[in-house]
Amino acid sequence: MSNLVTTQWLAENIDVANLVLLDSSWHLPTAKRDAKAEFATAHIPGALFFDLDAHSDGASPLPHTLPTAEKFSADMQNLGVNTQSHVICYDTSGLFSAARCWWMFKIFGHENVSVLDGGLLKWLNENRAVENGTRGVTAGNFTANFNGNMVKSLGDVAKYNAQVVDARSPTRFRGEEPEPRPGVRPGHIPHSSNLHYAKLLNSNGTLKSNTELLQLFAAAGVDTQKPVITSCGSGVTAAILSLALTELAAPNHALYDGSWADWGSSGQAVELG
Repeated sequence: MSNLVTTQWLAENIDVANLVLLDSSWHLPTAKRDAKAEFATAHIPGALFFDLDAHSDGASPLPHTLPTAEKFSADMQNLGVNTQSHVICYDTSGLFSAARCWWMFKIFGHENVSVLDGGLLKWLNENRAVENGTRGVTAGNFTANFNGNMVKSLGDVAKYNAQVVDARSPTRFRGEEPEPRPGVRPGHIPHSSNLHYAKLLNSNGTLKSNTELLQLFAAAGVDTQKPVITSCGSGVTAAILSLALTELAAPNHALYDGSWADWGSSGQAVELG
């Protein structure tokens, strides 16, 4: 199954019986936007809202960390997801938080999942139909099977011999602007590289070609044929890097779930500049 589907493909297949379309929009706290309210106002017909925070570990002090397999199973069953469903994740920004939704399905063993390339941004720019409100759903039979190889913890990152690539903006990476979460120091993980997720996207919100992606990783000093750990502020845009690495068939990569919200609030060493 392709990791990316086009808006044209979705328009032609939107009524396929096993398709589950999830609006997985999420915004940084500083954006002061309500993704769920925006969904109720306008979304792709047939879509359901994937609430990133609600489907995460509510007991964790860190933002939207992975839930247990049991919780994710129950939550996705309530969204009507079945073991045979083709899940399509999208967001309002083009490609921002949809990759996190895609990664969560992947890590819980669901291979039949794709990201809508360009998301709602491209869909609207093509004057395609939207609907408002919410709809009921018939419970599905989705069962999660956790793949621990796809995720790393603070302890793993501290001792693991892998390249760490950070998707945050260059100014956040260098520690030149305050972090959006209280108690998190500015800076970056020592010896990590910076590849801002926005560089991976075209102006219409779609992911760049594999040739361009490979060049961007190389320019950031990342060898995609060696182990890579992706990171960001809280594990959301890191998934865009993970999606790109998957598209490049990189053989060994994982996502640091706590990301900078975890490292920057810990006692670990921090680099600036």
